[in-house]
Amino acid sequence: MKKYIRLGFYMLLAAFMASSCEKIEPLQLHNAAGNAFLTASTSSIAAVMADSSKTAISFDWTYPNYSVDSNTVKYIVEIDSAGRNFSKAAQKVMVGKRTTSFTAKEINDIALGFGFAYNRQYNIEARVVSSMGNNNERKMSNAVALKVTPYVVPPKVMPPSSKMLFLVGSATAGGWNNPVPVPSQQFTRVDSVTYEGTFYMKGGQQYLCLPVNGDWSNKYSVKDNNATGLNKGGDFGFNLNDNFPGPDKTGTYKIRLDFQGGKFSVTLVQEYGLLYVAGDYQGWNPGQAPQLASPKKDGVHEGYVFVKSGGTYEFKLTSQADWSGTNYGDAGSGNMSTSGGNMKFPGAGFYRINANTTTNKFSILKTTWTMIGGFTGWGSDVTMTLNGSNVWEGQVTVTGKEEFKFRANKDWGINLGDNGADNSLEGDGANLVLPTAGTYKISLDLNNPGFYTYKIAKQ
Repeated sequence: MKKYIRLGFYMLLAAFMASSCEKIEPLQLHNAAGNAFLTASTSSIAAVMADSSKTAISFDWTYPNYSVDSNTVKYIVEIDSAGRNFSKAAQKVMVGKRTTSFTAKEINDIALGFGFAYNRQYNIEARVVSSMGNNNERKMSNAVALKVTPYVVPPKVMPPSSKMLFLVGSATAGGWNNPVPVPSQQFTRVDSVTYEGTFYMKGGQQYLCLPVNGDWSNKYSVKDNNATGLNKGGDFGFNLNDNFPGPDKTGTYKIRLDFQGGKFSVTLVQEYGLLYVAGDYQGWNPGQAPQLASPKKDGVHEGYVFVKSGGTYEFKLTSQADWSGTNYGDAGSGNMSTSGGNMKFPGAGFYRINANTTTNKFSILKTTWTMIGGFTGWGSDVTMTLNGSNVWEGQVTVTGKEEFKFRANKDWGINLGDNGADNSLEGDGANLVLPTAGTYKISLDLNNPGFYTYKIAKQ
């Protein structure tokens, strides 16, 4: 019996050994992708305008050994200013291709998009980013160092030959009066094709840009000021049909005109808080009423109102150009409230109104305006007359350079000067200057609450 058991065991062992000697096929393994290697047809690009449509540079790269169909591999060629680690790169995307090229115009546009100046050489870099179709296994190639010199592209809108630009219109502090006050309504020339400035602008009005101050012959304008969103920026041109539409809200705005691309932009710097002084003296019409302004939008409002003779002299303050907003009346003892009765001017005159919607306090002060300065030895005032539109005017004669200020009621409690020599006035500001001997007509404009201005005209 043992004999048969041993025989069976040896037969099974032999069968197992025979089977273990059979050839086994190797397991299927997926190779990991390697990085592509990028090469460029040139190391320096310095094209001219005439070469715009010609190929300026070509790129080729090796296959990164993905274990998928090569026709499905995605490649992104990136170009950026050197040293930025491709953080702001221009990109070109391809699938299945391992070569591409850029025209001179494409490269020039990329370089100008980086803010590069014309006719100046800059260092840039290029690389290719590969991945599978689902963006997995992203691999970066080597970075190729290049040099590029942008060429001059004719601007879409010709810049002013005067190399100056001025703002005029109902949206501005100076209105449609031309010439405009400078420098408060003059743009800064950033470069040959870019002008920029920060301006006080009235909400819901319009404006134009003039290449020559005081001249209506030419203007920069827009094709259709009804276009949606145009008050925040868009296309502009030379002597087009319509005025620029101004911002919706009163405040200070940065306006930038890019003549290269024919684009302008309007960016809010600080919106003003407003109260409308609607009353019997002007027909109880908030939409046509003078305003008080809070330049910091902190509830502290101030403004000037001329009240003609007649009527009840009653008024209220409202937060909108209609009666649908918050309306303030007199609650007694210098207080105001939304349930108060009508406020009241003492009579006809030119009044400063202060109203604080945080503390709910208000005050009314009748004012007349004068000038005081070196031309009177700082000891007496020169009378100014109100011209009927919140503008006070006066005249002085000086024998040399003199300084002066505006003040109300011949008192230093309310005085205005110019801290920035920019034609806008500030309370307790720096002295104004009459530069040379002569006779000067001087005007004080208190029409725009929060942005008072003046003019000095030598006669």
